[in-house]
Amino acid sequence: MALEYGRPLSVRTTDIPGLLILELPVHGDSRGWFKENWQRAKMVAEGLPDFAPVQNNVSFNEKVGTTRGIHAEPWDKLVSVGTGRVFGAWVDLRAGETFGALVTVELDPSVSVFVPRGVGNAFQTLEPNTVYSYLVNDHWSAGAQAQYTFLNLADETVDVPWPVPLADAELSDKDRSHPRLAEVRPMAPRGTLVLGAGGQLGTALRAVFPDADFLTRADFDLADAAAYGRIRWKEYGTVVNAAAYTKVDAAETAEGRRAAWAANVAGVGLLARAATENGLTLVHVSSDYVFDGTLEVHTEDEPFSPLGVYGQTKAAGDALVATVPRHYIVRTSWVIGEGANFVRTMASLAERGVTPTVVGDQIGRLTFAEDIAAGIAHLVGYAAPYGTYNLTNEGEPQSWADIAARVYELTGHDPESVTPVSTADYFAGKEAAPRP
Repeated sequence: MALEYGRPLSVRTTDIPGLLILELPVHGDSRGWFKENWQRAKMVAEGLPDFAPVQNNVSFNEKVGTTRGIHAEPWDKLVSVGTGRVFGAWVDLRAGETFGALVTVELDPSVSVFVPRGVGNAFQTLEPNTVYSYLVNDHWSAGAQAQYTFLNLADETVDVPWPVPLADAELSDKDRSHPRLAEVRPMAPRGTLVLGAGGQLGTALRAVFPDADFLTRADFDLADAAAYGRIRWKEYGTVVNAAAYTKVDAAETAEGRRAAWAANVAGVGLLARAATENGLTLVHVSSDYVFDGTLEVHTEDEPFSPLGVYGQTKAAGDALVATVPRHYIVRTSWVIGEGANFVRTMASLAERGVTPTVVGDQIGRLTFAEDIAAGIAHLVGYAAPYGTYNLTNEGEPQSWADIAARVYELTGHDPESVTPVSTADYFAGKEAAPRP
């Protein structure tokens, strides 16, 4: 096959999800040829994932019929040919409907293939002195090799149509001994890690991410730089950060201010770095407190306008998370879930015959933790565009006093027992943060 010069860069899909074929422009003259083997901006614009390669490997193959594979590795890679030609074969070894699917393509310097994590890769040389190269987005190690999934080159179910019969091919004893498809344990997808698992939202997230790993503050302190080295980040594809310092009033004190900045800013910065370095999707739960409440509706793209220390730290955390290539910032308000919350407190007061005064000039919507969890699962599961999402429940906005009165009514008590009061009067003489 003659090398084709001058065709434009293009990326096309295959029957294996995520496996992409790239046709590369090759520029030739009497001296030889030149190509851009990896060009991030152009290739991403054509549909290639921004997979952040960190290592380049080169395989020199002297003989025609040299055959290597089938290896599925715990990272993505971009395979290409420097000189010569190969017959490439890829088998989906990930758990799912396409397990065992086969795609074959002939590669020369003008054709590359993007191979996602968990797809088995193999090739057979068609010319002598072939140079085969691949970029990967994780560093090889003996520990990483233990996570490989292998398939026998001669598997009868997949039935790869090798141009050179395997009986006449050059291959290693190790590759000859790999298991058949029926014996292959599919490579599981990267997992989900939930931080802040002890709170109301963390509890709700267990229902929508049943296979995730959950860490409470006692298990993992977001602000402890040393703790990050104890997490095997490459095992995860998504991290949901439901951890935060949320003591709004205490954040106005000297001790609380330091704690809020440590958890909500310094800790989030460490997490953002870990997510970026490991190619993770970071879901970060934020707050309506990043705004001052002066507008009837606060939109996702509105500039920050926090009033108190808590809001300032949440806004700073949002800015850090926004630097992560794959991120979702989910802003919400007035969370109600399992555990202590405003509704349960009002119900308890009603049962005890208390006639409370409740703030009547702060307006918002309750947001149920199970609905926030469902929203997060939707964003991640449907690969929604990365960015910021404001997420609350529906219904007419109400004050805290309105909600308290409704709780009294629903528990069979007199809603008139609740007396609305202004924020200024309620917090008179107390150490309190300004509310939006």
